[in-house]
Amino acid sequence: MLIGFAVPVAGPWATPANQVRIARRAEELGYHSLWTLQRLLVPVGGDPRAETYRNVGDPLVTLAYLAGLTSRIRLGVAVVNLPFYSPVLLAKQAATLDQVSGGRLELGLGLGWMPQEFTATGASMQRRGARAEEFLAALRSLWTEEISSYAGEFYTIPPSRLEPKPLQRPAPPILLGGKSAPALRRAGRLADGWISSSTADLTTIGEQIELVRTAAAEAGRDPDALRFVCRGAVRVRPDAGADRPPLTGSYEQLRADFADLAAQGVTELFVDLNFDPQLAGPDADPAAAMERAEETLEALRPAG
Repeated sequence: MLIGFAVPVAGPWATPANQVRIARRAEELGYHSLWTLQRLLVPVGGDPRAETYRNVGDPLVTLAYLAGLTSRIRLGVAVVNLPFYSPVLLAKQAATLDQVSGGRLELGLGLGWMPQEFTATGASMQRRGARAEEFLAALRSLWTEEISSYAGEFYTIPPSRLEPKPLQRPAPPILLGGKSAPALRRAGRLADGWISSSTADLTTIGEQIELVRTAAAEAGRDPDALRFVCRGAVRVRPDAGADRPPLTGSYEQLRADFADLAAQGVTELFVDLNFDPQLAGPDADPAAAMERAEETLEALRPAG
């Protein structure tokens, strides 16, 4: 199982300087990938889950910045929400990022869940699945065809050239998020893999993976070629008891959890400390958060 690490992207510790410190150290230690996330707004008086996402910068701009300060490590976003983009805009941004990073982009895509963001961007929450399927078809046309065009119910692209193309051929990996059965089947039919959410039930993630694999096989695709990426919302708690949830505990317990996730079919996991209020909460001390993050980088470094 490949191991990645999320840079500081939420809360007081999410500064460019701290992102660079984590990115460079992760690359030195042999981590496979770096990860960001997207959040446009923090609604006032809205869903309490949104409070997790204070001080979140743009994920693609952040990755472009880190691309110039690293050389090997893969650069992932989990996830960009499709309804807030047009296919041609995201195709251009992602192709450019893939170029400037030397072909290191991992593009995670989702459908969004926060109503306030849909209202603020003018996007529709209706028929998001159908829109996503058209979006992916248009995106791949723009990336892979010299002269691309698309005519669908939701998106229309007149015959056009999009240049530069992505450096990765035929295209950067597309990893779909979502935890509903339709979303999991969509990932199996259309994507290069699936990314779990920060709220996924990691005790049953193998069942979700199996649903993706089944959908791939039914679509005539090779399930073994798919990637299954776990967002590891890690909380380091050395005094966690026996009834602790997965990925909360001592470093020894966390490594045991990693092995369990691999046994359930996870092919890649990235450690994400941005969901730990002790590091990313609005009252957290940025210096203490970085100290814990750098300790965690060392403790959970990939074998070899």
